[in-house]
Amino acid sequence: MVKKIAVIIILITIAIFIWQINKPSNIVVDVTTLSSGLTEATVVNTRAGTITACQRSKLALAIGGQIAAIHVKEGQKVKQGDALLNLWNDDLKANINFAKASIIAADFEQKSLCIIAQSDQREAVRLKNLVAKKLSSQGQLDLAQAKANASKAACTAANARWQQSQALLAQNQAIIEKTYLTAPFDGTVAQISGEVGEFSTPSPPGVATPPAIDLLTTHCHYIEAPIDEVDAGKISVGMPVRITLDAFREQVFNGKIRRIAPYVQDYAKQARTVTVEVDFNQQEQLPKLLAGYSVDVEIILASSTENLRIPTDAIIDNQFVYILNEQGVIEKRAITIGLTNWQFSEVIQGVTNKDRVIINAASISDIKVGQLASASSKSAKE
Repeated sequence: MVKKIAVIIILITIAIFIWQINKPSNIVVDVTTLSSGLTEATVVNTRAGTITACQRSKLALAIGGQIAAIHVKEGQKVKQGDALLNLWNDDLKANINFAKASIIAADFEQKSLCIIAQSDQREAVRLKNLVAKKLSSQGQLDLAQAKANASKAACTAANARWQQSQALLAQNQAIIEKTYLTAPFDGTVAQISGEVGEFSTPSPPGVATPPAIDLLTTHCHYIEAPIDEVDAGKISVGMPVRITLDAFREQVFNGKIRRIAPYVQDYAKQARTVTVEVDFNQQEQLPKLLAGYSVDVEIILASSTENLRIPTDAIIDNQFVYILNEQGVIEKRAITIGLTNWQFSEVIQGVTNKDRVIINAASISDIKVGQLASASSKSAKE
C-alpha cells in the first residue's frame, strides 16, 4: 500500500513538473482600446521636396562682350525694368548716331527730289495746255511728261531710302539693347557671375555656363516634390497637403496641389516618380523661406472622424490583430481596415471599442494564441 502511494505521489510530481514546463508563459504586453478619431489616407514624397521661388530667372545676355558696368549687388532688391549690367557698346552707339544722321540726310533728299517732281509735273501740265492750244509741239510735251515721271520715281525712291534709314536705326537700337540686362520682374539678385572688364559669353546649346545674374522672388514660394509612380493615380489637383520643413521642425503648414506633372521622371538608379507642385495656403503668414529648403509633403487622399481607429503598428499583415481578453488570454482577430496611414488605421469591422488590442505584438517574437499575458502599466487609451 505504501508503495502504491509512493508511486502515485511520484506520478503527480512528474505531471506537475511537465505542466509547469509546458504551461503558457505569462508575458507583458502593451494594449489600447479603440476610439473614434481622425483617420487619414495619405501619400508622402519619396525623396525630399524643394522650396521653389514663384519666379526665378537665371539671366544671360544674348550676345558676348566685355562687361562695362554692373549696376546691382547680390542681395539687392530690384524693380521690373531696372538695369542690372551692360556690355561695352561704344561701337554700337556710333552705329546708332550714323543711322540717325542717315535719316536726316534721307529726309532732306526726299524733300528735295519730291519738290523737283512736283515742279516737273506742273511743267508737264502747262505744256499739255499749250499743245491743246497749238502753241507748243507734242515732242516737247512728251519730254516734259517723261521728266515728270522720272522725278516722281526719284521722289518715291528717296522715300524708300528714308524708310530704309529708319529700319537701320531700329536694327542698331535692337542690337544695342542686347548689351543691356534688365530685370524681367520685381525680385532679389541672388548671384552675380562676372566682374567689370571680364568677357561674358552666352551659353551655346548643350553647354551649361553660369548665368550672368540669378534673379528670384523672395515673397512668394511653392513646393516641388516627387511622388512614387504607384501613388500617382490616387492624387488630383486641389487635394489638401500637410507640409513640414527641416528648417522649421516645430511647425506644420497647409497647402494644396496646384499641378501634377504629365509625365514620369525616369532617372537612372532611382525610383520612377511624378513631380507635384504644391501651393501654400497663406503665403503672407509664412516665416522667411529660402529657395532650396528641403521639405516633406503629406497629401491627404481622404479622411474620417466617425469610425474607430487603432495604431497602424498593431495590425499584422493588414489582416488581423491580437486581442487580450478578459481572462488575460491572447486571441487572434481578423479585421477589415479602411483608411490607413503610418500612424492610425480605420477599423470597419472585427473589433469593438471594448476590446483590448495588443499594439506591440509585432515586436514580440514568441507571441501565441492562447498564451497568458498581462497589460503593462503604461498601456493607455489612444
